[in-house]
Amino acid sequence: MSDQCKKGGCDHSGVSRRGFLTTMGVGAVAAAAAGSALPATAEQQKASAAEPMTIGLSVNGRKHRLAVEPRETLLAVLRERLGFVGTKPGCERGECGACTVLVDGVTRYACLTLALEAEGHEITTIEGLARGEELGDVQKAFVEEDALQCGYCTPGQIMAAEGLLRANPSPTLDDVRLGMSGNLCRCGAYGHIFKAVERVARARREGGAK
Repeated sequence: MSDQCKKGGCDHSGVSRRGFLTTMGVGAVAAAAAGSALPATAEQQKASAAEPMTIGLSVNGRKHRLAVEPRETLLAVLRERLGFVGTKPGCERGECGACTVLVDGVTRYACLTLALEAEGHEITTIEGLARGEELGDVQKAFVEEDALQCGYCTPGQIMAAEGLLRANPSPTLDDVRLGMSGNLCRCGAYGHIFKAVERVARARREGGAK
């Protein structure tokens, strides 16, 4: 018996362990290559053949009619088709909140919402909070409380704050923390963000915000 066999490198059939593993590796590669050449499934063919659909979207009080593909997200349509670039792409999987908009007054991640789902609903973006050149009260509060640094997450933070205050006009600090928890600020400006939200809540209760 060879030294290699003594070490367990071969079996009684005469096929070495190394040769067996090499053969299996080649077979796996061949199978993968063959699999990649298989024709698309019926579901894949149906998906690729899906035609754009014409829908109506109401954004910031204005109606838009456009053709969208069934797979297009509200985020992509708002930014790339309608020019509402204040809605930011971030993680694009519902974790950072940069793309937050209001749908019928309720906060929603635009990256997780299909454009088709938004038909028949009122969509509000960061642009819709301003009145011409005048900032909305939440936008002003973020400036006054220095509630931003790099500013990339700010539109989503402001939309989350607006949605929170519409649902709960008199939030406690814990309510604010919870309501804003779905929006990440990589610069760590959370303390100032919370102050901005509390400032708006207080002003609205006192009738100082329009």
